[in-house]
Amino acid sequence: MYPELFHISFLHTYGVLVALGFLAGLWMAGRLGVRAGLNAEHITNLGLYCALAALAGAKLMMLVVDAGYYWEHPRRILSLETLQAGGVFYGGLLGALAVAAWYLRKTRLSALVVADAFAPAIALGHAIGRIGCFAAGCCWGTECHLPWAVTFTSMAASQLVGVPLGLPLHPTQLYESAAEFAIFGILYWRFGRPHGRGDIISLYLMLYGAARFLVEFFRYHEQGNLWGTPLDASQWISLVLFAVGAAHFAVGKRRAKRAAGARR
Repeated sequence: MYPELFHISFLHTYGVLVALGFLAGLWMAGRLGVRAGLNAEHITNLGLYCALAALAGAKLMMLVVDAGYYWEHPRRILSLETLQAGGVFYGGLLGALAVAAWYLRKTRLSALVVADAFAPAIALGHAIGRIGCFAAGCCWGTECHLPWAVTFTSMAASQLVGVPLGLPLHPTQLYESAAEFAIFGILYWRFGRPHGRGDIISLYLMLYGAARFLVEFFRYHEQGNLWGTPLDASQWISLVLFAVGAAHFAVGKRRAKRAAGARR
């Protein structure tokens, strides 16, 4: 694919698209936040803090998931290869959530209202960022002989992220990007309709959890699955997120039904 832009070695396509995804997501979060009656400055600050926490969390989760590799090659922890790697999205999500909890407590903003405004923005930014993954070659899929299989040929991509060359693979990066764009569309539409607090973020957790769970079956995992099960770490996290989203969504619907009954 195209891991570098304009043949400039330090201008990596992945970084450019991740930056574009972040800016698009931050713009969308600010727009939806204002529609929800939130302070635009608070939304911007929260987005910046969460971005920094997400970068750190993604790297940390990558070190945990690939602990065996880094235990055998400890010098790689601070290598350029590790610094350039995108990390694990779920680690970034957990890091961002931790910082968001701190900031929301500090500013006394409604966590659920803010989360509802950020949910479509996260999906949009992630969708763009996954295109960057495809351009770089990271997060590649297992061998595939379907008509839409992709074959990486860039030596730069292989040296940078280790993607195998000359082998048809599932374009798992594009699978997830397409799913995220669809999720963004659903959430954006739902945000514009009457909804209870937390409905949008709950829907995001369910939709993304389900999509990521399915995509992981077609993704290559050097570290293997957890605890001798057929599921990897991301799939277990996906199941937890789906359960949390479904539980909150169900509770919200019951509350709305009781409130509607009380008004009659």
